[in-house]
Amino acid sequence: MLTRRDWLALAASGLVSVSDFSLLQAQEKPKQKKRLLMFTKSSGFEHSVIRRPKPDQLSHAENIVTKLGEQYGFEVVCTKDGRVFIPEEIAKYDAFFFYTTGDLTQPGTDKYPPMSPAGKKALLEAIQQGKGFIGSHCAADTFHSPGRRDENQPPEQRDPYIVMLGGEFIVHGAQQKARMQVVSRPFPALKNLEDFVLYEEWYALKNFAPDLHVILVQDTTGMQGAMYQRPPFPATWARYHGQGRVFYTSMGHREDVWTNGIFQKLLVSGILWALRELDGEIKPNLHQVTPKASVLRT
Repeated sequence: MLTRRDWLALAASGLVSVSDFSLLQAQEKPKQKKRLLMFTKSSGFEHSVIRRPKPDQLSHAENIVTKLGEQYGFEVVCTKDGRVFIPEEIAKYDAFFFYTTGDLTQPGTDKYPPMSPAGKKALLEAIQQGKGFIGSHCAADTFHSPGRRDENQPPEQRDPYIVMLGGEFIVHGAQQKARMQVVSRPFPALKNLEDFVLYEEWYALKNFAPDLHVILVQDTTGMQGAMYQRPPFPATWARYHGQGRVFYTSMGHREDVWTNGIFQKLLVSGILWALRELDGEIKPNLHQVTPKASVLRT
């Protein structure tokens, strides 16, 4: 649970309101900090933001999430070792942050030990039972569903990880400026967030869960590349997977995006929500705000 000092930091950043301090009055004594496991194994392409200078030194993204944890009152443990996903280790964490690629049950590109198929199942069961999950960028390029990459698959044919996440990577084009449309502001820090333009590697996504609460929509107007010639689709969302809270944003490829204030505000809001330190009104809105999201080409 956040301390008074942590709540002051949140209020100063706009992540919570002063009225939220009333929550502290119900606490008779501080509780242990929530724990977040940041997992950055690359069984597929290894992104530069999670490449470590040395095995014992954190990457750019790991450093930023660790510092956000220090600032907002949650503990961060970083690893690329998939052997951590066994029930007794999973039980030590309140949420899991994935910046990963490929089939994580295979050693793949970075050669770090993979998770076992049983470990994957144990993780998904833990989320179903109430653990939190946060994914950034290539977390959607992980555990692909069988079938054609450029087609949606029926829900029963999707990989169980994709079912949990709520969407799946297809492909990306050249990095470019594109607009994010803000269609929901479920977290306090997003109260005054307006549409914004960002230079980034933008993902084309598919296999959206029908119960997504969409926060940001990819505005495809004027984007260059055949994969973007389609109606607007979700780019950042939250959903419930059973009892677990799941948050995903397609942003996070570039180093400068990780230091961007909008991205950090969005990310820490999602983390705190997944950790059950903040609440937000998360109701399905996919069909209202992106009615043609399943159309992959025009």
